[in-house]
Amino acid sequence: MQAVLSKLGIEKENSGAFCGEWFGGGEVLESISPVDGSVLGTVRQATEDDYDRVVSAAHAAFLKWRTVPAPVRGETVRQLGNALREVKAELGALVSMEMGKIRAEGEGEVQEMIDICDFATGLSRQLYGLTMHSERPLHRMYEQWQPLGVVGIVSAFNFPVAVWSWNCALAAVCGDSSLWKPSSKTPLTAVACTKIAERVCRDTGVDPAIFSLVIGRGSTVGEKLINDRRIPLVSATGSCRMGYRIGEVVGKRLGRTILELGGNNAIIVTPEADLELAMRATVFGAVGTAGQRCTSTRRIIVHDSVRDAFVEKVIAAYGHVTIGNPLEDGTLMGPLIDTGAVDDMFAAVKRIKDEGGEILYGAQKLEGDAYPGGCYVTPCIAAARNEYNIVQEETFAPILYIMSYSDFEEAVAMQNGVPQGLSSAIFTRNLLEAERFLSAAGSDCGIANVNIGTSGAEIGGAFGGEKETGGGRESGSDAWKAYMRRQTNTINYSTELPLAQGIKFGG
Repeated sequence: MQAVLSKLGIEKENSGAFCGEWFGGGEVLESISPVDGSVLGTVRQATEDDYDRVVSAAHAAFLKWRTVPAPVRGETVRQLGNALREVKAELGALVSMEMGKIRAEGEGEVQEMIDICDFATGLSRQLYGLTMHSERPLHRMYEQWQPLGVVGIVSAFNFPVAVWSWNCALAAVCGDSSLWKPSSKTPLTAVACTKIAERVCRDTGVDPAIFSLVIGRGSTVGEKLINDRRIPLVSATGSCRMGYRIGEVVGKRLGRTILELGGNNAIIVTPEADLELAMRATVFGAVGTAGQRCTSTRRIIVHDSVRDAFVEKVIAAYGHVTIGNPLEDGTLMGPLIDTGAVDDMFAAVKRIKDEGGEILYGAQKLEGDAYPGGCYVTPCIAAARNEYNIVQEETFAPILYIMSYSDFEEAVAMQNGVPQGLSSAIFTRNLLEAERFLSAAGSDCGIANVNIGTSGAEIGGAFGGEKETGGGRESGSDAWKAYMRRQTNTINYSTELPLAQGIKFGG
């Protein structure tokens, strides 16, 4: 692991603020690996004064960066993607060690970063506006999109590098600089990514402050960021509770937000489903990343006629899930992020039982020499009802709720009957059921899939959800528009001054 850290520029103690130079005068933060409880390194966090220094530099960098032609900005992002290709294995390993996801998922997360850089590079030549016909003679109307400013990026521990890239790559080609506040649970991956971006910027002659960083407490630098009028857009990924706070504070100053918050994602399994396919999607969605994805499968809504057969398949598959060191070949589920997450999981298990649910599988803490650090558990399958209070909440752990339905409309109502609205799926070979699920009267989520699971979205589509998930969209499609300001332009090339709506003013 020391060779990995060295290649990524991670030292024993690292600075937590960057805006073209590295510094930090705050408390020391330890990065503790959930894999074995070891300290990977430390970070000297940013103080409030450090924050002000960083945001001032990021704003100054924006003022220059916004005048660079978009395709030239795209070239810097292309080079960032190439630099990530060179360290995919190492950065993926660091993600695994610092966050706990298995190696395949760690490297997959880095691949997402590479893919979004490719996407953004192409986008740099496609920041299209529209032209429209003016009602006034000898006038031309059109709209254009202009750079917005410094984009604040608040990311969560579960995708410690990909979410940054979704935002900063698009922001960069749009002419914005970015200021990243990562999770304090995964600071070293943020330092590593910023050092990669710094190197690319220096090689391409760009001010590295377009990719700025502050690592610090949410109660200090986090609060300063969301209250800062120099930051017109805050893109935040995290809990619904965090989203309520950010939405309130940023909205009060009439700033913009992209909020990607909690999920409570369900798969509907109909009588005409391919049960083997549905089982495989369920296991990956519920167990992958130890249930710590916002798109993790939390609920299975299965028809009465196939419930027993399907649950039997899922339980059998869970019995073959190998749990352990995420860097070892063959491991399918690593640890939870920390012992606090383990406590939250077992508090949820108790509530399931208290509300009348039944544990069908798992829900055990794994201990001993094979499971150092105290963060390993067996995934849980529980029979429950959709109206249970615990089911209505998102527990960031591998807990899967099984519930039954008899009528298709009932299944859709159950799927929609939670406060969150991120991802959803249906498994069916019935075209009518699939189309009803995707209709206006079907799933109310931002993502709705047929015959694939709730987890594993591609970067080409806009990512995000509705209701308490926040309504924001990141990554593909036209999500780039959130990072720019729209401007409508009218040009009069006549010698007259006709007014719109036929208004006559004066003589």
